[in-house]
Amino acid sequence: MASGTKYLMSMGELKRKDNSILFHNEKGNFYLPIESTREIYCMNEITVNSKFLDFVAKAGIVIHFFNYYGYYSGSFYPKETLVSGKVTIKQVEAFLNNRNKIAKTFVQGIADNICEVLYHYYRYDKKEVYDTVEWMREKVSEYMEDDNLGIKQILRIEGEIWQRFYENFKYILPEDFILNKRVKRPPDNPINALISFGNFILYSKTVSQIYNTHLNQTISYLHEPSEGRFSLSLDLSEVFKPAIVYRTIFELVNTKQIQVGKHFDKKYNYCLLNEEGKNDARIKIVQNKLRKFPLEIKINIRDGGTYHEKTT
Repeated sequence: MASGTKYLMSMGELKRKDNSILFHNEKGNFYLPIESTREIYCMNEITVNSKFLDFVAKAGIVIHFFNYYGYYSGSFYPKETLVSGKVTIKQVEAFLNNRNKIAKTFVQGIADNICEVLYHYYRYDKKEVYDTVEWMREKVSEYMEDDNLGIKQILRIEGEIWQRFYENFKYILPEDFILNKRVKRPPDNPINALISFGNFILYSKTVSQIYNTHLNQTISYLHEPSEGRFSLSLDLSEVFKPAIVYRTIFELVNTKQIQVGKHFDKKYNYCLLNEEGKNDARIKIVQNKLRKFPLEIKINIRDGGTYHEKTT
């Protein structure tokens, strides 16, 4: 990608070679120019050493690690260079004084984006989704206008929004990809495997984007702030899941670019994307959606990060 994002899909080793990044695998050596690399996705088991990490840290490169099974393991996060005490204070003040209001805008953004996705299928003769679209448009807005809602009530409404969305999958997807319930670790069927993989990609992309701002990743509003995770990235990525992850999944499945018999490894109690499936899903999510972030997605904090997609 021209944006400076590099994806490594095979097992191998990353190391410093002079002033370049060297990736070595069974096929040989591949060089990544340091000046045009901003983040690296290690989508398989990849070895690094402290010398290499020091090298990329000085260049401000974020590295996301995924294990052999496609699970997001974590991110190597260089020392922050855009820290701002003023911004952190403002974030804390917003949490203390306006958390519920901000959390409600995130939930409204989730509902609005789910509406956009479902309405696309309603226009193409999936009339069964109409009741959910109307509920999202009318009831969610009504709920969010209630000034007495606490954070637990807001989260319950968010949960109902997602559940109603999942119940409409049977009208959009073929039988092989029906979602009975959302199962995460490990996913138990093909659609859960696709959702988990897509969510990991979106979350890690959000981590990288926030790294390039003055925002503090640990101060969040919808998700509970806690130690050991970037909960603000969870807040923001949640809003864009319908428009980026789910819409891409629907497209991949309905055009047979992802197939049950070809792209999954099914074990006794779990189901995971195989190498071809991970690569095909990653390419579609990145090329069709994430590359449009700078051009086609406008985030209005007051509107909860609602996604607006060009129709041209």
